[in-house]
Amino acid sequence: MTEQWDCSHNEFMLTSMPMPKYHQVYLVLREQLSEGKFIQGLPAEVTLMQQFGVARVTVRRALEQLAAEGMISREPGRGTRAITPETPKGGNLNDGRQQAKLTGLLENLVSMGLKTTVRVLDVDILMASASVATALELKVGDLVQKAVRVRSTIDGPLSQITTYVPASIASSFGRTELELKPILVLLEESGVKVGRAHQTISARLADAQVAKNLEVSVGSALLAVHRLIYDDQERPIQWLHGLYRPDRYEYQMELSRVGSIDAKVWVSKELSAQFH
Repeated sequence: MTEQWDCSHNEFMLTSMPMPKYHQVYLVLREQLSEGKFIQGLPAEVTLMQQFGVARVTVRRALEQLAAEGMISREPGRGTRAITPETPKGGNLNDGRQQAKLTGLLENLVSMGLKTTVRVLDVDILMASASVATALELKVGDLVQKAVRVRSTIDGPLSQITTYVPASIASSFGRTELELKPILVLLEESGVKVGRAHQTISARLADAQVAKNLEVSVGSALLAVHRLIYDDQERPIQWLHGLYRPDRYEYQMELSRVGSIDAKVWVSKELSAQFH
C-alpha cells in the first residue's frame, strides 16, 4: 500500500495556526515518523514544499530540527531516511510512566462498535516493523494483518483506527468481516479469549490524509489512543492506533482519593467512552 497525500488543506494549516510555519511542518512530520511512516525514506524537499505550500528554507529548517533530535538522517546523494529507535526486547511501551487502570473498557469498546458504522480503507498482510514486533512480542518481519478503518456516527466520521494483529490470529477474517463486526468480536469468534487492555491517550495533529478521512482541517487537534490488547494468557493479540475527533468523542474517568491523610493519591474507579 502506498501513501497518498492530499494537500488541499495544508495551506489552511500553515496560515491559521499561531506558530512558525517550519514548526508546523516539523510537528506533522515528527508524528508521522513516530508512527513508522517513511520507512522507504522521506519525500524530497521539493515534494514537501508542494505538500505544505511553503518555501524550501521552511522545509529545510523543519528537517534540520528532526535531524537534531535524531529522528532522521540526511546524507548527500542518499536522501533523507527515518531513524528507527532501538527498543529493548520486552521493553515497557509506557516509558516507565504510571498509567491509570481502565475498568470496563473492553465492554465499552464493543458497545461502541455496534452503535457506529465503519468504512474499511485498507486491509493488508505485511511484515512487522520493529515497533509493531515489540508491541506484539513478535520477531521483526513476522507477518501481521494491518487494517485501517474509519468509524462514523450519524453526524459523520468519528475516528480513524489502525490495527495490527498477528497473521496467524487474523487468518479467519478480512475486509468483509471487518465491515460487519467490531474487531474484538471477530477475535472472540476466532477462538481468542480477550483478557485485558493497556491504553495510553495523548494528542496529535491531523496530517493531510487523516484530515481528509475525518473531514477536519489539516493541523486539527485529535485524541490519539494507543491500545494493546492481551488474551487471557497475557499474550498481546492486537495493537491499535486510534485518532478521534474531540468534538465527537470523549473519555470520562471517575477518580477516588485513597491512602493515608498525608499521602493521598488519585486512582481511577471507572472509565467509559462516550461519542456524540
